[in-house]
Amino acid sequence: MKILCFGSLNIDYIYEVNTFVKAEETISSKSFSKKCGGKGLNQAAALAKAGSQTFLAGSVAASGKFLTDYCKKFNVDTGFVVENPEVETGHAIIQVDTHGQNCILLYSGANRTITTEHIDRVFNNFTAGDYVLLQNEINNIAYIMKKAKEKNIKIVFNPSPLDETVYEYPLDLVDIFIMNRVEGMALSGCKEEYGGDYKRLAQAIAKKFPHSRIVLTLGKAGALYLDDKTSCFQGIYDAPVVDSTGAGDTFTGYFISQLAGGQSIQKAMEIASKAAALAVSKKGATESIPYMEEVLSHQFK
Repeated sequence: MKILCFGSLNIDYIYEVNTFVKAEETISSKSFSKKCGGKGLNQAAALAKAGSQTFLAGSVAASGKFLTDYCKKFNVDTGFVVENPEVETGHAIIQVDTHGQNCILLYSGANRTITTEHIDRVFNNFTAGDYVLLQNEINNIAYIMKKAKEKNIKIVFNPSPLDETVYEYPLDLVDIFIMNRVEGMALSGCKEEYGGDYKRLAQAIAKKFPHSRIVLTLGKAGALYLDDKTSCFQGIYDAPVVDSTGAGDTFTGYFISQLAGGQSIQKAMEIASKAAALAVSKKGATESIPYMEEVLSHQFK
């Protein structure tokens, strides 16, 4: 069983600031760093560091070769990442404040140049029972979903960043949704959060997508899983918040890795939550994602 992450690869330009810049304001950053990122790359890294056989498909320009080189260090197969000489590699400008919170300005670049021919070539290498993990930072998502379903490949969709294009996708084909509460409210059509009763929110999403399994990530409130037979809740693990960038991607990659590897839902939620807690305790996105050995050995208070 193989896991394909078909998604974005970005160069992250990270600025540490006291507070996020406001309209008509100019501020100085305390530091600057250039890192590897993109939700596709981050989630592929999490899958690989969790121990799964992981393949990353996407598109970069020549300036993005260091992204694929970096992925190879933790055994992500990048043979399905193509180079597009006509555009720039996708990138993100990230501000991180003193509380570890972030705000992000994203430029899609090569990530939005995925062709149907590229997709067909990639899927020739995967079969029924494999997984494809998708986010909303590349184009031709609908085509990828339909192609995966034709081959009985399990579709996991993280609808982030959420925009109007998501509603045009064949979402009824998705096997597993992993989303935060804002995304869940939008996709379910809910106008309020049921007073913090997140199980009711998950049920509203499940009513809209009755054939899908739902995972809601709820920040400090933990995470919730729901399908037609099972529901379970997982609280967070205490860790100092240094940088929240990539925490959701860490949770997603670890959860799918565990689930695909045969772990129970509750155990997969537990491991994914521990991994995400360790990720927020370090600076950066991809480099903050822990390896499985650290997740299993770390003693949480």
